[in-house]
Amino acid sequence: MLGKKHYEEKLFLVFRLSDRVPDNNFYRRLKNTLDLSFLRKKALPYYGREGQASIDPEVFFKLMLIGYIE
Repeated sequence: MLGKKHYEEKLFLVFRLSDRVPDNNFYRRLKNTLDLSFLRKKALPYYGREGQASIDPEVFFKLMLIGYIE
């Protein structure tokens, strides 16, 4: 089954990681530039309809991209 990640900022006391990352950070700029919304439609035929939800294809691609870049 094709999963989808629902991202929501979570607070740990008063610390928010997104407030600590500079605006000119490479990955923040990449996120604003790169549109991966097409991946869900492309990956849909390869996923079953039953079972546990998988990792979101967009998240998986981002993990692979970071692994390649780093």
